[in-house]
Amino acid sequence: MTAPLTGAIRLPDGAWVRGRGLRDPLPDGPPPDFGLYLGTARLRRRHEPGLRWESAWLDWPDFRLPRDRDEAVRQVRALHERAAAGAAVEVACGGGVGRTGTVIACLAVLAGVDPSGAVAWAREHHHPRAVETPWQRRWVVREFAR
Repeated sequence: MTAPLTGAIRLPDGAWVRGRGLRDPLPDGPPPDFGLYLGTARLRRRHEPGLRWESAWLDWPDFRLPRDRDEAVRQVRALHERAAAGAAVEVACGGGVGRTGTVIACLAVLAGVDPSGAVAWAREHHHPRAVETPWQRRWVVREFAR
């Protein structure tokens, strides 16, 4: 099976997700069906007008955790459900590494990766520096190990 979006990675359960940085140009190919975007109001003001597909935003400062962690868990779970149902989905923050990598690690747990290995999985499949801070690493395990 081929990826529904340019640059998408396949999760262990077969679902596909693309992680990217909003500061980078939109990859060639079809647009996503849905995008989950992670950033502050400033990042949202800068990039939301260019999104031509359904999307949701989480207020998530760089190098931090989402301001509303319960909403973030709901949105990450919903993103996984969309991907598992075959939708072309992406997750993105400014640079596409820390916050995006954190969500990809969470998606990996939802797709069957042991929480203790989710950060390593995200670093192998998404970006070598995915999940940049200790609190992001702890959040993946605490929130998605249930």
